[in-house]
Amino acid sequence: MTWVYYIIIGAVAGWLAGQIMKGEGFGLFGNILVGIVGGVIGGWLFGALNISAGGGIIGSLFTAVVGAIVLVFIAGFVKRSS
Repeated sequence: MTWVYYIIIGAVAGWLAGQIMKGEGFGLFGNILVGIVGGVIGGWLFGALNISAGGGIIGSLFTAVVGAIVLVFIAGFVKRSS
């Protein structure tokens, strides 16, 4: 059940990040990947800054969305500079 939880949170987080960053999204699998990687980035970033988003599904979703936004921003920056 844990993997299903990660996939659902990842898909929602990736989609939200695409919407917030004014993108078209990355498709279902792209959104899931961006959201899962974003969750890892967000968890690392929040841990490094001693920030807690709280527990539960809302805290996990918020952390993943923030991480996914950072990932989309960096990917857009790298894409524009090449």
